[in-house]
Amino acid sequence: MKELSKRTSTFTDSVIRRMTRISNKYGAVNLSQGFPDFEPPKEILKRLTEVAKEDFHQYSITWGAQNFREALAKKQERFMGRSIDPNSEIVVTCGSTEAMMAAMMTVTNPGDKVIVFSPFYENYGADTILSDAEPIYVPLYPPEFNFDADELEAAFKLNPKALILCNPSNPCEKVFTYDELKVIADLAEKYDTYVITDEVYEHIVYEPNKHIYFSSLPNMSQRTISCSSLSKTYSITGWRLGYVIAPPEICDTVKKVHDFLTVGAAAPLQEAAVVGLNFGDDYYRWLSDKYTKKKNLFLKGLDDLKIEHTIPQGAYYVLLDISEFNYNSDVKFCEDLAEKVGVGAVPGSSFFKENVNHLIRLHFAKKDETLYDALNRLESFRTKITAR
Repeated sequence: MKELSKRTSTFTDSVIRRMTRISNKYGAVNLSQGFPDFEPPKEILKRLTEVAKEDFHQYSITWGAQNFREALAKKQERFMGRSIDPNSEIVVTCGSTEAMMAAMMTVTNPGDKVIVFSPFYENYGADTILSDAEPIYVPLYPPEFNFDADELEAAFKLNPKALILCNPSNPCEKVFTYDELKVIADLAEKYDTYVITDEVYEHIVYEPNKHIYFSSLPNMSQRTISCSSLSKTYSITGWRLGYVIAPPEICDTVKKVHDFLTVGAAAPLQEAAVVGLNFGDDYYRWLSDKYTKKKNLFLKGLDDLKIEHTIPQGAYYVLLDISEFNYNSDVKFCEDLAEKVGVGAVPGSSFFKENVNHLIRLHFAKKDETLYDALNRLESFRTKITAR
């Protein structure tokens, strides 16, 4: 048999999704893969029931149903602070995962370089490699996960085609400040580099932090490919409704890539989700308050257990420091945590280019009773998991 493609030889399956399977195996509270255990808004579910009896069961327009794109444009105009043409500046994708892949394949040629901040969501490195591009990793330094401007410019001097910016960031929960974004913007303009943003947690930000859309910075709208999805905002991660917002000349290529990757996102789900896109500002204030309360609940529980952790600025993750256990492998620690304690987590090493083995990621997008259950289980983790 001939050799298979070498593209995937440098990465494994998704560690995040693997930890869900391990959590299921041991009946652990799954705080690994970032999806909620509470229902989406009732208005969206009501519309979904109606759609099942209506005529939305065939292909929609490849780059998104007209009413979905119009509702999305109207909603994002409110938050991004600029006009958006639903016909020439939006492509609806199968989740933000496909949006990022389509964006990457739109801007890069084989051999191009792409800047990726580390830690990073595990797909970014894989997306770069699958596009036959070369990632350039730039570290973010804890506890605030700030970057060094000189190190970032050194990466830009390698003539990258694009930079990937996750804001708010997964897994380190960072919300980039205006000054930080301006440094990136100035370098992107100086070195003529595209910026591909992942803004899926755009509405989950904790005071006093504020999410700033990168495309809103001076001179950035024409070189920014904004990727996001409805997954986290409306608690519908399984619907796989994402999108790209970019200038028409970029979107024209994204449409072609998307067409041959997936043809189109699910038509009935687009129709049902229009209801959510039409929500008023009250919904987003409610969402922010809801996650702020969950964050405070979970972090207080960790503090009571004297577990060292990061302080989220946005998104719904927290990194725990497991240095006291002296494990050689954070993957093995997470397996033991699921089996012996009954809590599912993600090993931090799956997010870092650097040799980081002392952090694990948990998330708190769960019902309060689920979070209390997880915290109750964690009470015994020092007796059930011994230092090595």
